[in-house]
Amino acid sequence: MDTGLDVVTGALSYTGLSIAEQLLARGRRVRTLTSHVDRPHPARIDVRPYRFDDRAALTSSFEGATTLYNTFWVRFARGRTTFDDAVTGSRALFEAAADAGVERIVHISITKPSLDSPLPYFHGKALVEQALRETGLAHTIVRPTVVFGRGDVLLNNIAWLLRRLPIFAIPGTGKYRVRPVHVDDVARLCVETRGGTVDAVGPEVFTFEEMVGLVRHAVGSRALLVHVPPVVVPLLTGLLGLLVGDVVLTADELRGLMDELVTTDGPATGSIALTDWLQEEGGQLGRGYASELRRHFRAPAPA
Repeated sequence: MDTGLDVVTGALSYTGLSIAEQLLARGRRVRTLTSHVDRPHPARIDVRPYRFDDRAALTSSFEGATTLYNTFWVRFARGRTTFDDAVTGSRALFEAAADAGVERIVHISITKPSLDSPLPYFHGKALVEQALRETGLAHTIVRPTVVFGRGDVLLNNIAWLLRRLPIFAIPGTGKYRVRPVHVDDVARLCVETRGGTVDAVGPEVFTFEEMVGLVRHAVGSRALLVHVPPVVVPLLTGLLGLLVGDVVLTADELRGLMDELVTTDGPATGSIALTDWLQEEGGQLGRGYASELRRHFRAPAPA
């Protein structure tokens, strides 16, 4: 029975927020589980903390809900936060939702997850998909590529660098492909897709260098795009990370990008074009730095 209530993990930031807004616009009630209960939020969202330390409390968080929209994950391991923890936490969420009588789970994954992947991010995402299937619940898996839109980190910080540096380093040839998808298209697919697995991919395909060039033009940058050996990129981004107090790019993220793990050859499932979005938002993109550590670990962010 549809209760009209859905749970969205991480509904106070980025993809989860877009999902929550689309659900509210459709007349649904929304509850969220989050590590940041003190963040500003729409009054219509019922905000509760994650309770991984208390199975009964975690289960009660799902009581009365019809669907769980799960965005819970970590971008990189840091301190005591690991990919193994993210897999364990995801499994706990699925099991608690099942115990509470949730009928369906919609899960945000990533394009090309694999149990055989040497990259912890993609391997972990495959483990979470496996755990979801093992619940036996009705489910949908949405696999986005590079996501852009309000609250974006990657494109915003590319723009931030292009605004401030005379040179922007392109790893290797820059010819590896990306198919960026708007966060609202990802959210729409989550809300509208019923069953199965769907790739969330935008209508345009670019090489990485072409995408950086589009951002460069949109923000009016004169930075020179320079190709550098991939082996030096972790050093460069590590030094930059020290300056901005953040993790700018990990070696695994670079490898996934260059191995084209964030693109697919299938049909577009998103309709919002990056080129159109940059025309509208380019003037503001990259005005401030989007810190991953500040967003999730409370580290200070540079202006």
